[in-house]
Amino acid sequence: MTYNTQREKLVLPEYGRTIQEMVDICMSIEDRAQRQQCAESIVAIMATMNPNAKQQPDYERKLWDQLAIISGYQLDIDYPFEVVKAEEIAARPRPLRYPMQRIRYRHYGHLTEAFMKELKDMPEGENRERLTSMMANFMKRSLYNWNRDAMDERKVAGDLERYTDGQATLPENFHFASVSNGHLPGSNASKKKRRR
Repeated sequence: MTYNTQREKLVLPEYGRTIQEMVDICMSIEDRAQRQQCAESIVAIMATMNPNAKQQPDYERKLWDQLAIISGYQLDIDYPFEVVKAEEIAARPRPLRYPMQRIRYRHYGHLTEAFMKELKDMPEGENRERLTSMMANFMKRSLYNWNRDAMDERKVAGDLERYTDGQATLPENFHFASVSNGHLPGSNASKKKRRR
């Protein structure tokens, strides 16, 4: 008995060994017209094996590309589309430039810092007070997630003041929300946890 692990490795396993064998037979056909007809039949079978592919743009082009890949680019036929080259598939993508920015307190993140600049320039009033308390609770949760042992409400209040250059401060009677389970009270996640 021959196991699949002992047989030749499949180029595109999603099509199975039968398609691989069909392509091998197609490559061995000497008459070019018959080889072309055989290749078209294989592509038709590949299309029926994956009917959802028809909803994708350029699905026919992809099927012909996959036929070329399965044959190791050795199948000499007239492709209806220009097939993707092996070098293009093997080419590594260019590395993305990581947007490095200097963040004063990394555990709060860049967005918190950007938000604090907006908060600092907000006019005095109820909206600013509400936003300040929301940001204080968010900062507490961020610090808690970063390092639970270092979580200190006085540190959060001090960081808030330093971020806004003293423009936004918490009132003396301010009570931080609890983050003992990693979620602020009232959030869906904390309600789900309590129900269990």
